[in-house]
Amino acid sequence: MPALANITVKKNDNVTDIVYTGVQPSSGDTTPAVWRAPGGTAPAHAPELRLIARNAAKGVRRALRGTYQYPQISTNSTTGVTSVIDRASGDVNFTYPKAMAQVDINEAVSQFCNLMYAALIKQCLKDGFSAS
Repeated sequence: MPALANITVKKNDNVTDIVYTGVQPSSGDTTPAVWRAPGGTAPAHAPELRLIARNAAKGVRRALRGTYQYPQISTNSTTGVTSVIDRASGDVNFTYPKAMAQVDINEAVSQFCNLMYAALIKQCLKDGFSAS
């Protein structure tokens, strides 16, 4: 099982890096690993990725669920208090049979992740519409 580590990704400008710091390792099935990017003055103000894994289908499948939240924060000009107004969020569920050959799992995961990273999919999410 992979060890918790920081994740560096490009920001929207495709030039600037942002680091999601590993803040909580998973202690086993049903406990998420958590990564946070810098943002605001409280953990709730920061973009966050959670990934949780577990057995599924009576133990014949592995199921992973990732959730992502990017908070919209605002500071009250009178009180100076910063709070979360709303959040953009995303989630992904990925399952595979435990009996599947590792080479096939590797290919399925790579293609899935590359599709999620594809420019067309990113643009669909940014625009709020599927490709037409």
